[in-house]
Amino acid sequence: MDTRCPAVVAHRGASADAPQNTLAAFDLAGEVGAAMVELDVHLSADGVPMVIHDGTVDATTDGTGEVRRLGRDELQAFDAGAWFGPEFAGQRIPTLAEVLEVVGHHPGLGVLCEYKGRWSAEDVAVTMRVLDAPALEGRLVVQGFDPTTVATLRDVAPQVPRSLLVERPRDDLHALLAELDAAAVSPSAALVADDPGLVAAAHAAGLRVFGWTANDEPTWRTLLDADVDGIITDRPAALRDWLSSAGVSARR
Repeated sequence: MDTRCPAVVAHRGASADAPQNTLAAFDLAGEVGAAMVELDVHLSADGVPMVIHDGTVDATTDGTGEVRRLGRDELQAFDAGAWFGPEFAGQRIPTLAEVLEVVGHHPGLGVLCEYKGRWSAEDVAVTMRVLDAPALEGRLVVQGFDPTTVATLRDVAPQVPRSLLVERPRDDLHALLAELDAAAVSPSAALVADDPGLVAAAHAAGLRVFGWTANDEPTWRTLLDADVDGIITDRPAALRDWLSSAGVSARR
């Protein structure tokens, strides 16, 4: 592994320059050379995997209500772009399938898919019918904060690499990662800064490390010096430029 070559992971797409978790943000992430896009998945009331961060539509659309209580057509009637800027008016909450279609327009672009909260095996299986496709083989990682959800991801789709999101120190972290048969761990940038040995210990266990969410040069430097495998950022273009100026070629 080239320890000086972190992957640029576009958080909710290129979300500093386009409305988060929209097709515009994911397309822009591919255009600026991100290695992966990070996204969030929820199920609609009619069982369609939708890409949106919150469990409600209130923060990022002109609508209101819980994602799980609204059908796909209702969700896609809301405007998910005008809040960010008039040039993005008409962007919609995309389905997971629509996002993967955009990803497919950018050869080599990977996907880091986050599951919010606790998911049942039945609901995970619905998303895997979309995600576990030959076109994404070797380019997909799934993750969540809830160890029970990550265990469900393991049980439903053992062939798909998974990561545990971690925000605070936990004494049982490495035992838990082993139990989950994780391929990676995703610590906050603050946790990496507070525990410099975390990344080395993860690498010793054969795990990749994705640090989040880093949007400024000091934080990028902290993660780069810690030798993370990927840096999750709202600013993928700026991060690539910074890595280049630092003499580091971002991973593709």
